[in-house]
Amino acid sequence: MSEHILVAGATGLVGFAAMKHFAEKGFKVTALSRRRPFETFGATHIPLDLTDRAACAEAMAGMGDVTRLVYAALHEKPGLVAGWLEADQIETNKRMLENLFDPLEKSAFRLRHVSVLQGTKAYGAHVRPLSVPARENRDEMKEQPNFYWEQEEYIRAKQQGRDWSWTIFRPQIIFGFSLGAAMNLIPAIGVYGALLKEEGKPLSFPGGASSVLEAVDADLLAHAISWAGSRAGAGNDIFNVTNGDVFVWKNVWPAIADALGMEPGEATPMSLGAQMPKRAAEWDAIRAKYDLVAPDMASFVGESFHYADFTMAYGAERDTPAAIVSTIALRRAGFHEVIDTEEMFRKYLRLFQEKKLLPPA
Repeated sequence: MSEHILVAGATGLVGFAAMKHFAEKGFKVTALSRRRPFETFGATHIPLDLTDRAACAEAMAGMGDVTRLVYAALHEKPGLVAGWLEADQIETNKRMLENLFDPLEKSAFRLRHVSVLQGTKAYGAHVRPLSVPARENRDEMKEQPNFYWEQEEYIRAKQQGRDWSWTIFRPQIIFGFSLGAAMNLIPAIGVYGALLKEEGKPLSFPGGASSVLEAVDADLLAHAISWAGSRAGAGNDIFNVTNGDVFVWKNVWPAIADALGMEPGEATPMSLGAQMPKRAAEWDAIRAKYDLVAPDMASFVGESFHYADFTMAYGAERDTPAAIVSTIALRRAGFHEVIDTEEMFRKYLRLFQEKKLLPPA
């Protein structure tokens, strides 16, 4: 059976990686996003605002041959972290999925799989230490309001009595290729490093106390999404997903500095979310100097400086609890791909440099 993959949120980390993966494999791919992706790899892009219910109904009317939906769309508020607890952010994300899927389900008579993204906020990572290792279907913080629960309840209810299945993924910190995303630390680190490098300074670590963390390469996550949608006779599962190793920011910092052509510096705590926007004109000068195709700072980094403050524990004076999840369920189900997290950092910084989005090392 020929496949038609519909990717919602194609300019984000996961959506872009999924669009690229499926398009390069030769699948028919339709990519949805308000902005056009940096590249489409042969996918058909439809500009669409998922908060516009009428526009979604019109666009989905022509999607009768869709076989898989990768739902990677996300609404975040300015400042990022505070919005995770706010009711309007939860409601908007719930409504976006409903606006898309209600009409899609009516027209896509060949639909057989839906992938939905959550994350470690399902375990309360944004409000409490994780139970280590956090496990699916055991350690969730359902009492904490979260759009994850709204979307999950909706998809579970929609699937009852249907032939299609769903998979929910809970990735750790995602790294990959995207511009203007709410939570992509590669351009955030890259811009921060470029500003320091122009001043002849080393790459100082701007965060706070250490914690043991996990990451996931967006490409690896796209492969997991592809795998999940091709599992015969399986589905309706929830999987944590990581690169397979752990990292500590201060320990991986020398490799990041090397990838940027810099020396690592001493820890110099700084709120990137507060300080970097003040240096937007300096970034513009760097763009001109190196003839970069990267956009202005806000369009390039999005809310990711705030995300850097959060993940790097800016302001924390004591080591913070480890944030580790179990991936045993995913391994037992048959997905075994891994990548070294240090190699992942080098890979994406090199890619941004090759695309002339960051200065050369």
